[in-house]
Amino acid sequence: MAGDSFAVRLIRWQRQHGRHDLPWQGADAYRVWLSEVMLQQTQVTTVVPYFLRFIERFPDVVALAAATEDEVLALWSGLGYYSRGRNLHRAAQKVVSQFGGVFPEHFEQLQELPGIGRSTAAAICALAFHQRRAILDGNVKRVLARHGGVAGWPGDGRVEAELWKLAEARLPASDVAIYTQALMDMGATLCRRSKPRCQECPVHTDCAAYQADRVAEFPAARPKKVVPERQAVFLLAMHGNDILLEKRPPSGIWGGLWSLPQFDTAEEARAYCTRTGIETNECRELPGFVHTFSHFKLSIHPLLVSSQRIPTQAAEAGTVWLEVSDALQAAISTPVRQLLLTLNAGRATGI
Repeated sequence: MAGDSFAVRLIRWQRQHGRHDLPWQGADAYRVWLSEVMLQQTQVTTVVPYFLRFIERFPDVVALAAATEDEVLALWSGLGYYSRGRNLHRAAQKVVSQFGGVFPEHFEQLQELPGIGRSTAAAICALAFHQRRAILDGNVKRVLARHGGVAGWPGDGRVEAELWKLAEARLPASDVAIYTQALMDMGATLCRRSKPRCQECPVHTDCAAYQADRVAEFPAARPKKVVPERQAVFLLAMHGNDILLEKRPPSGIWGGLWSLPQFDTAEEARAYCTRTGIETNECRELPGFVHTFSHFKLSIHPLLVSSQRIPTQAAEAGTVWLEVSDALQAAISTPVRQLLLTLNAGRATGI
C-alpha cells in the first residue's frame, strides 16, 4: 500500500511471492551458515545439490568438525573458491572446541570464526536467531543501490559504506528474518543484474533508479582491467588405470586439493618423469583449454605420459597413485576433473 515503508512492502511481498522451498529456510544456525558460505559467489541452483550432499554426509557441525579436510574438499569439489571449504572446516572445529558444538548467537563471536565476515554473521543472526542485523551480500547491494540511487561500484569502500548505512536504516523493528530473506529473494528473482522485472517489484514506485529510467546504470560495474593469462602444463602420468596426483600447498590456488603435477613447460614435466623414475613409453600432448579465475586466466596444456611401472620415487610424501575412478571421488579441482573425465571417455572409445 502507498505510504508503507520499504521494509513493510518487502515483507508483504516475501510472504506472498518469495521463495519458500529452499532447503535451508527456517533452519538452525548450522544450516543457515552452511548455505551462506556456499552462496558466496555461487548461484542458488548450483548450491542446492551441494548443500543437500553436505547435510546428508555432515548432518551437524560436530560431524563436519570430525571429518578430514580431504573429505570436506571432496564434497566441495566443483563449487570453486576452495578457501571457503577450508574455512568452513576450520570454523566447524572452532565451534566444537570453543562453543561445545553450539553456534554462538553473538554477532561478534560469529565474526571471529574463519570465513565469516560482517554480512554472513549478520545473516546467521537474522535468519537463525531473529536478531535485528543488516546484511549486504551481492543481491542486496544491487537492490539498495537501485532503490536508494547510490552511484558507483559497490566494491569501492566509499560506496559500500553508504550502502551499509542504507541497509541499517531500513531494518524493520520486527520480522527481520522474513525481511532479510525478502531482500535476497528480490535481488535473485526481480531486481536482477540483467532483465530486471521492475513492474513486479513492490518498491518500484519510489525506486530512484527506476524513476529516473536508469536501472541499468545501478550499481556501476567493476572498473575494467586487463586480465592476465598464465600458462601451465598438467602432467597426466598413467600406469594402466592408475594416475599420479600430488597434494597442493594448503594455501593459494586450489589449496589443499589433489591435483595433477603442474609445470611451466613440457620440458620441465619430462624432466620430472626422468627424475622420479617414470618410464615414458608414450608421451603426447592433449588438446589444451583455458580455465578462468576471478583475477587471471590459466591456459592449461595437458601432457599424457604412460609408464611401464609405478616407480617408488613417485610415491613419496605428497603424491599418490590412484585409479582414475577413485581420483574422480577425491578432492580435486574442476579442470582436473574435466581432464580425468575426458581421459576416461577417450579410453572407453579407444582414442
